[in-house]
Amino acid sequence: MIPEFLRELEHCTLCEWRCGVNRYAGERGLCGIGTPEVAAAMLHPAPPASYTIFLAGCNFRCLNCQNWEIAHYPDTGEPVRGFVDPGSMADEALAAIRSIKGRLIGADRIFFSGGSPDPSLPYVEEVVREARTRNPAVRVNYDTNGFLTGASLARVLEIATSITYDIKAYHDDVHRALTGAPVAPVLRNAAEIARNYPEKLWEFRLLVIPGITADEVFPVAAFLAAIDETLPLDLIAFRPNFVLEHHPAAIQYLMEEAVREARAAGLENVRVHGYPGVAGDPPGTLSPPARRGGVALARHSAQRAGCPADVRDCGACALQQRCPIRRYRAGRSR
Repeated sequence: MIPEFLRELEHCTLCEWRCGVNRYAGERGLCGIGTPEVAAAMLHPAPPASYTIFLAGCNFRCLNCQNWEIAHYPDTGEPVRGFVDPGSMADEALAAIRSIKGRLIGADRIFFSGGSPDPSLPYVEEVVREARTRNPAVRVNYDTNGFLTGASLARVLEIATSITYDIKAYHDDVHRALTGAPVAPVLRNAAEIARNYPEKLWEFRLLVIPGITADEVFPVAAFLAAIDETLPLDLIAFRPNFVLEHHPAAIQYLMEEAVREARAAGLENVRVHGYPGVAGDPPGTLSPPARRGGVALARHSAQRAGCPADVRDCGACALQQRCPIRRYRAGRSR
């Protein structure tokens, strides 16, 4: 019998793809998963320090995916833990936070990540309910790409103590080229959090990819600054990964320029994460050129990996369940 907390998976509309498939019966939408499955779980020192539960599946198909083995499960064939009883998962997380190692790294919350936790939101809610039955004060961090429906975002805001929020790009054409999804829901949800729930925001994050998203720093920062110039933005230095495994890394010069652009846009609280200790000039070998050539550059990378689309729109793609991006195997390991 289907657990009551998973009943909505019989007609899933958790994210803005609104696939409407019966995931509990094995039908697959854009996220690729049926019943929520835990890929891995561990104490993790990255801010905020936590016990992080990595959930399989993702509703984006990013060319730069860092955790593609998890995000594109089950197409990758990688082993995962599978469905873990929410009560058992809560017990495991709370015990790890209380452990000596947990206290040494300063872990103070359960962190839901992936892949993306968005397709597994009902499971996340049940784990949180079980955890707070045992410890009402336990904190929860939720990591999202922002492609939630408004109703799903309200549910996240109900359970989350803190939210880490990825904005992949500001312009729709760049966002589609990189992720396969439109940007409008992401910006809408970002504005909702920034305007009405800033106390729940840990940070917005933008991955700076040479020639693709480097030009997105200023408009993303300006978008946020227009709401509140004190909102935190973490600029993450790209390293070659997944479909972009042979793409130039974000070097020191580029990250310093990105910080200057974000602050010039009016944003005060700008940080850099994953700062590479490599000095030098920006890459001059990108083809087509950078400076709003990012769409063509990302599209070229996607097509090399087998994606036939001139404009990526995974929700309308005839290859949705035979996606060459989901089936791509990176030759470079992390």
